[in-house]
Amino acid sequence: MARISGLSGDDHTPVFVISVAADLAGMHAQTLRQYDRIGLVTPSRTRGGGRRYSAADVTRLREVQRLSREEGVSLGAISRIFALETQVEALRARVAELDDELDTAREALGQGRRFFAVGSQGDIVALRHGQRPRPRTGGQALVVWEPRSRG
Repeated sequence: MARISGLSGDDHTPVFVISVAADLAGMHAQTLRQYDRIGLVTPSRTRGGGRRYSAADVTRLREVQRLSREEGVSLGAISRIFALETQVEALRARVAELDDELDTAREALGQGRRFFAVGSQGDIVALRHGQRPRPRTGGQALVVWEPRSRG
């Protein structure tokens, strides 16, 4: 992600007035107003109603410009792309939350990651990491072989 004035492109602090944001994005201020009206890039507002753009907003403006000019994507399609990206980010965050909850539940139940092996009777046995199947029991009879004498 491109750095803007020493800020990272994911900084959401609203610091740029519309004219500065337009210069940083390489656009006309009127274009930013139009994008705000259609909801493509929505800046923060001051108490007086002035727009304030963050480094993340400027990065998004640059992406709109790139998709529109280089890829020929319509503004409506760009809006849909952004909505889907937001949805994917939310789903990834939720999956991470659920993974954490599942790990916590497994630990609480004493069920860490398990492995499976074949037991002595041919059955499937669940094992924890580092655990080995129990050796066979009951079949330890000693058989002595004595050859018959030929005679």
